[in-house]
Amino acid sequence: MKTGIIILNYNDYKTTTDMINKIKDYKVLNNIIIVDNNSSDDSYNKLKKYENDKIKVIKTDINKGYAHGNNYGIKYLNDNYKVDNIIISNPDIIVSEDVIERLVNDLKENSNISMIAPKIKQHSEVLRGWKLPTYKNELLSNINYVQRFAKKKMLYDDNHYKGNLSKVDVLSGCFFIIKNDDFKKINYFDEGTFLYYEENIIASKLKKLNKEAYIDNTVSIIHNESVSVNKNINSIKKYKILKNSQRYYVKNYLNTNIIGRIFLRFVYYISLVIAYIIYFFSKLGGKK
Repeated sequence: MKTGIIILNYNDYKTTTDMINKIKDYKVLNNIIIVDNNSSDDSYNKLKKYENDKIKVIKTDINKGYAHGNNYGIKYLNDNYKVDNIIISNPDIIVSEDVIERLVNDLKENSNISMIAPKIKQHSEVLRGWKLPTYKNELLSNINYVQRFAKKKMLYDDNHYKGNLSKVDVLSGCFFIIKNDDFKKINYFDEGTFLYYEENIIASKLKKLNKEAYIDNTVSIIHNESVSVNKNINSIKKYKILKNSQRYYVKNYLNTNIIGRIFLRFVYYISLVIAYIIYFFSKLGGKK
């Protein structure tokens, strides 16, 4: 089985370069596609130096977000090569060749699995899958200090992860591998979001086709969380982008009526005011 990997870069060529150097000789990877998402620095030219028969560096004409950038790379991969599996990876991931080989074998040996990921070690946490959120979950996530409770309710109990493989609704978008044929059937990423909620949207589309996602509990990777995002987007802007994506998901994938969407937006504005207050006092405190 042939496997290609898509790595999206934006103004973070050093992190992307580190990953290229780690994975460039992995035999399990047939193609490595680096997509520079129209960086405003010299990322594209810096990364272009690593191009060879296996590694291709391409650039989008405009930054339309995470989904569009990845789709740009997927289209290039499928237009130029034939692969059975596609890996989507952040550049701030540390993954061994053995892990990728294990995940490829999982897909090969289990016809019912469309999409799979390892455990993700993120600072002091171990992240795995989560449940598809309902409207109630999304509403609660807009209430300051309640969102932690809402997020916890979305997680599976630790007992769920007994055995080698565990079925989940949603996998983290920082690193996963998916069968190319199934990815085509759901038309890849939905470009209606700029950042965030891509995982829930993919899971929703796969679920409609009765396709399944799994965690392999026997392998893990390290995620240096949001290196690129934190470098380029401040906290308030990230919050606004997150909530824009949330509204898109609620409207298009939960099929929520207009009253429900209006109420969600009302609660969001309240939470945004509180977020501004917290941000203001954090900045004020930092000046002392």
